[in-house]
Amino acid sequence: MAAQAESSASIFDTVKLGLVIVLLCVGIVGFYYFASYALVYRVIGILVIFGIAAGLVFTTAIGQKAWGFINESKMEVRKVIWPTRQETMQATMLVVAVVFGVALMLGVIDWFLGKGVAWLTGQKV
Repeated sequence: MAAQAESSASIFDTVKLGLVIVLLCVGIVGFYYFASYALVYRVIGILVIFGIAAGLVFTTAIGQKAWGFINESKMEVRKVIWPTRQETMQATMLVVAVVFGVALMLGVIDWFLGKGVAWLTGQKV
């Protein structure tokens, strides 16, 4: 009995998602079909259609899972301990110093390899 209810809900969700795809396509086609109208009206129209489509998606099982994930993500972001300005500046300066150091090291290696290849091939050094 529960499997049958779950199956019908799944079919209903599939129909809703199909309707969402149709709505989005109609919105995009309508945006270009009404090209003679002012851009602001077309943008408002497509935003309304996209909003309706998003609302319809959030009534499906997939949409509910996505909404739950978004809410959990917001809660996790609140738990993050963000670095202070001083910590951020120190980490940034360390990264810049390491990048310049590696660039200098690679430049020196490239110069030596270039001189070695030139010497091996008999070119002017």
